[in-house]
Amino acid sequence: MLAEAHVAILLTGALVGVAAAPLGLFLVLRGTAMLTDAVSHSIVLGIVIVWLLTGATSGPVQMLGAALAGVATVAVTGALQRSGLVRSDAAIGLAFPALFAAGVLLINLNARDVHLDVDSVLLGEIGFVWLDTMRIAGVEVPVSVVTLAVVAVINMAFVAAFWKELTLGSFDPALAAALGLAPGLLHQGLLVLTSVTAVASFDAVGAILFIAFAIVPSATALFLTDRPARALGLAVIVAGLAAGVGQWLAFRLDVSIGGMMAVTAGGLFVMALGLAPRRGVLARLMRRRAEAADQQARTLVAHLFTHEHGPEAATECSGAALSDHLRWPPDVAARVVLHGLDRGLIERHGEVLALTGKGRAVAQAIFDPLGHGQSGGAPGSISASSAKAP
Repeated sequence: MLAEAHVAILLTGALVGVAAAPLGLFLVLRGTAMLTDAVSHSIVLGIVIVWLLTGATSGPVQMLGAALAGVATVAVTGALQRSGLVRSDAAIGLAFPALFAAGVLLINLNARDVHLDVDSVLLGEIGFVWLDTMRIAGVEVPVSVVTLAVVAVINMAFVAAFWKELTLGSFDPALAAALGLAPGLLHQGLLVLTSVTAVASFDAVGAILFIAFAIVPSATALFLTDRPARALGLAVIVAGLAAGVGQWLAFRLDVSIGGMMAVTAGGLFVMALGLAPRRGVLARLMRRRAEAADQQARTLVAHLFTHEHGPEAATECSGAALSDHLRWPPDVAARVVLHGLDRGLIERHGEVLALTGKGRAVAQAIFDPLGHGQSGGAPGSISASSAKAP
């Protein structure tokens, strides 16, 4: 059953997300998510060098070479950053294209007739994973599923073992270093595992889907929650949904499976960006509208407080006066009055608007924020109890 095409494809895509999510979460939190892109490209150089030295095109030796190439990328990037001559983003942009290009040139020079192709590294072909299987307990299981499952367990174990250190190092590296938690060493460990995971993903999904599943699910999850533990669980769920829905859409539309999985992950991110309950675009627009309505209600309360005891209170405190004095269009004035009534700030007596006790307290807080004794009437009036004899 595991070797059936659709099951193997789904498991492979989901396992890429499960393996990449724990690493991607902390890279996103640290603001170094693009190192995933840098590492996943530059390890081509490590793959080629290992092949030239050993003849191996897969296996643990290749993963070790890729991991060392990833560490080299980080080392070069860090050296450029510490030089002070370029910014961090420019350092990444300088380091990984050079290393990636060197790997491509070595392929062109030395591997023309060997099954080691740049397109397979970048794009992979998840649709063929079910053809390469191994027997485990009498069951045919795709090699990619086994490899990614092992890598996912290793990544999860690393993150679980150093959860406190990784979390503190992501939010406050200086404090983590002061406490002796070695945030720099743990960051190197994250990037080594990122390199290993990228290599494990190459044959099946390529670098592009790996990058998408390393960054997008974690970024999506962080729109939905502030807690890293919940974000990790949500990132795994998002990756699984992207794999399942992406596979279904790819079959329906007859397009690239890996590409559609990546696009689906991006679609889920866009949904979170727009609909997240606290940080989404819609929630922010609603908060801004609510804040604007509250500010208009405060303006209304201040206007009524200023004129409620004046000789023209009946005129000044009417709905018509709001359009004349506050320059609100009639529809805006009507909406503000309804908002004030709903919040219990004002009450209506025929055509005249009056403050409630709650509205008067709000007005006093506006005109007398320090509570020096102003109790009513026009701004600047002083209550009798606070007046002092000359």
